[in-house]
Amino acid sequence: MIRASAPGRVNLIGEHTDYNAGFVLPTPIPQRTRVTLQPRGDDRVVVASRELGASAEYQLGHERRGGTWLDYVMGCTQVLRLAGHRLGGCALQIESDVPVGSGLSSSAALELAVLRALREAHALPIGDLALALLGQRAEVELVGAPVGAMDQLAASLGTLGAALFIDCRDFTIRSIELPAVDLVVIGSGLRHDHASGDYRVRRAECAEAARRLGVATLRDVGLGELAAIARLPVPLDRRARHVVTENARVLAAVRAIEAGDLAALGAVLRAGHASMRDDFEASLPAIDQLVAIASADPEVHGARITGGGFGGAIVALAGRGRGRAASARIAAAYRTQTGHLPQVLVAGGQACSPS
Repeated sequence: MIRASAPGRVNLIGEHTDYNAGFVLPTPIPQRTRVTLQPRGDDRVVVASRELGASAEYQLGHERRGGTWLDYVMGCTQVLRLAGHRLGGCALQIESDVPVGSGLSSSAALELAVLRALREAHALPIGDLALALLGQRAEVELVGAPVGAMDQLAASLGTLGAALFIDCRDFTIRSIELPAVDLVVIGSGLRHDHASGDYRVRRAECAEAARRLGVATLRDVGLGELAAIARLPVPLDRRARHVVTENARVLAAVRAIEAGDLAALGAVLRAGHASMRDDFEASLPAIDQLVAIASADPEVHGARITGGGFGGAIVALAGRGRGRAASARIAAAYRTQTGHLPQVLVAGGQACSPS
């Protein structure tokens, strides 16, 4: 019997830049997905999910998209087979406390936990970076969600208490210790889905903006070309402006973290939310309200939406030792003002029960 796990993640800054070959800055969260694998003597994979109270099975070599949670597991065995690795049947028991639909990468946590278990079970010679990229392929090719590689890289390579500065063009990765702050993550109560239409539309808009600007990806456009971006048709101008300025914000956040400048880091987060709200139009009014409440708290340096958007969670940075109290105040005010039921998911680096 083999046990493996992988964490969820929260992205500090760098939204929708990964599939544009840009910069991102995620950090793992305490919540993890755990997989127990037991080999079988045939070619069938039997999967059970504790959280869903469901089970299913399929035959290796017959992975087909079904539009269910099983697709994420089938995607993992399919990409391993297509990469030339031989697999045998197995029984997988899945348990997870990474909340689904909160923008905290429950899908990547599942993929990396499954891939880690399969790698160990079959002694596959796959490094952690390559395993992350296989997880991304599983989600893109079989699940059908056009995601970048940030989530899988964070699940595979991240460590608690440190951010991963990732260049998604060449996958240069550097771990950066976080400053003396409490990480706060609060779910909005509004679910999102990367396989849904809004995410796909934004990715297509970015690709079209790059084509019109005559570059391979928006990573190839700098702040000095904002005038050219402004000449793009609406809404391509706003989409490109978000990506280009977001790449600059990631670099500014790295500088602020390394300098211990929490005021500058908070300003980066606030600017990132404004760009997601206004230029990328990936926020929602209730999430804007949650960010506003968090930003107004006296113990919070900065806050913004995190993840792909269209629902999910916010991330905030509070003073060291102040995160739990601040998160309780923020969640209570949000519930009162919007009627939505928030979840305090992380406060001060600790996983929390739903509030």
